[in-house]
Amino acid sequence: MKTDMEFWSSRYRENSIGWDLGEISPPLKAYIDQLNDKTLNILIPGAGNSYEAEYLFKKGFENVYVVDIAKEPLANLKERVPEFPEGQLMHVDFFEMQGKFDLILEQTFFCALPVNLREAYAHKVADLLKENGKIAGVFFNTHFTKEGPPFGGSKEEYLTYFSKSFSIETIEPCYNSILPREGNELFFIFKKN
Repeated sequence: MKTDMEFWSSRYRENSIGWDLGEISPPLKAYIDQLNDKTLNILIPGAGNSYEAEYLFKKGFENVYVVDIAKEPLANLKERVPEFPEGQLMHVDFFEMQGKFDLILEQTFFCALPVNLREAYAHKVADLLKENGKIAGVFFNTHFTKEGPPFGGSKEEYLTYFSKSFSIETIEPCYNSILPREGNELFFIFKKN
């Protein structure tokens, strides 16, 4: 399976983006709505059209960084929110990212990665987070019958990747998933050890 820039760019050019909700994910909106510190450095990896970054930015969070391997979704965000800082739209491979963040938001990126990259993702997240930093977001809680992406999984599997470097604050079924994903998502918050 290709995971390169051209593969993902072509998905956007062909509008083959079934994961795109066209709005912020309800579980992430609920999480963001309880954040009070607008100075947090927030990273959204594999962000796609990043309605989450748009929502954060419009709520006054100025240190929101969006990473995607495809340039099309970054351009889409900039078109929707022209005032979004250009320097915070990063057209790079997540695994080549540098910097330190207070919070990483996960929405559809992890499930798009081949399963053999999941442990590397957990290590990279730990590397990018400041001491006591957190990763929060949504994982699929199901196995798909079709070949991915997306790739599913289970709570038990995810904990094998993250429990080495993170304290598990919560990982539980989402109560506010969109209807097509109802019963198939886990909301999680992990704090870096």
